[in-house]
Amino acid sequence: MSATSGIAVSDDLSTKFSRAVDEKQTRFVKVSIQNESLVHDLSVPISGTLQEDLSQLQDSDEIIQQDTPAYILAKLDDPPSEWLAIFYVPDSARVRDKMLYASSRASLLKSLGSSLFSDTIFATSKADLTPEAYAAHRRHVTAPKPLSASEKEMADIRAAERQAGGLSVYQGSRARTTHIGQTIGMPWTSDLEDAVKSLGEGEDSVLVVATIDIPAETLVLHSTAPTMPSGVGGSLPPDGACYAFFAWKHSPSRCEIIFIYSCPSSCPVKHRMVYASGFNAVFLAAQTLLAGSSSPLHSRKIETSTPSDIDEAFLRSELDLSSGQGTPGSGAATPAGNDEGQKPFAKPRGPKRR
Repeated sequence: MSATSGIAVSDDLSTKFSRAVDEKQTRFVKVSIQNESLVHDLSVPISGTLQEDLSQLQDSDEIIQQDTPAYILAKLDDPPSEWLAIFYVPDSARVRDKMLYASSRASLLKSLGSSLFSDTIFATSKADLTPEAYAAHRRHVTAPKPLSASEKEMADIRAAERQAGGLSVYQGSRARTTHIGQTIGMPWTSDLEDAVKSLGEGEDSVLVVATIDIPAETLVLHSTAPTMPSGVGGSLPPDGACYAFFAWKHSPSRCEIIFIYSCPSSCPVKHRMVYASGFNAVFLAAQTLLAGSSSPLHSRKIETSTPSDIDEAFLRSELDLSSGQGTPGSGAATPAGNDEGQKPFAKPRGPKRR
């Protein structure tokens, strides 16, 4: 980082530049260094567009001299509140002047208000300040950045993702959505919605199994039937992925709906990817359907690749339910006469299945 010269902006320059900003009638403000100070040299009113007014820098030696450095502050047409800072330091200027003007740039912009200057040009001759040169400068500024082959490939991938998601502009990680549905999930058939809603109003143990119609990208009802916990595993497709909602009255006063995602290892890879992508979306959609029902959807989701393993013990283990609660009539409750201090040593429970 280069050192600053310590040359300050004069009060006269600050006043005249502020007036030019407010009145919006001045095209160019020339600034020079005189007597160790940045001073106002002259102002040029607006007579046309910026492209047209740039020709005045070529025609008049009063604004720019061939061998004398200067700062030219030019008001832009669009937006009219912003300015262009031109740092003119010709190659034929004295070395001391080159160093002095180079080390005073930051002080000038900071003192006048850096936020006003949205663009800068470094010129070493009048040829760098022609309308054609400025047009070339703008094309360079607005041109896309050069990319390597790998960067170009990644840019194409992101563009394809945005197009698939219906987005016209880049939105970062917020734009990452599932390709088989939006945040509320893929469409559900009406009979599936009715079956899941009925789980929230009933008091019996019922299993609703749903599958994805992959060509239609729709969640459809596979089966629904009263099922005991011990029969849940046998009611799930043994060789196909599915989502299941099991309404289970695991205590006399509490009935909850358990969400199960089953994907056997024998499923095709495409099916695994589709079901895994829609897993959370289906759960959130079910939460919305069952909101306010008497039987809530349990917050814990169960995943398995071996449907036959799902039985009452498996469910209690996954949901952290005490075996002493039991289901009505199951006989799993602890006998009333068994003293707490006389319980035999219980084998520690193993880790939860993932």
